[in-house]
Amino acid sequence: MSNRRKLKKAVKSDLGELFADCVALSMVAHDDSEKLQQVLADVTDAYHDFVPRISHVEPGLAPRVFFRKLRSDFAAKTAELSLAIVRA
Repeated sequence: MSNRRKLKKAVKSDLGELFADCVALSMVAHDDSEKLQQVLADVTDAYHDFVPRISHVEPGLAPRVFFRKLRSDFAAKTAELSLAIVRA
């Protein structure tokens, strides 16, 4: 259970930092707030996607395989969101 707790904290921390970066960028750059609003929505959606997935392992899938896939999906999503922040 401790590993799930640490994983949730890491997910919350990483997505929280991305959200804070978006907010800071929106305060500095006022020219294209629509893109930033979309990125903020994507960060929030990612949060609501990944945190519940940690608590419930998919049936029929070994926990080790599930968490490897979850970590790789999360790494890909954070990289995508980081790139979207840079482009916005």
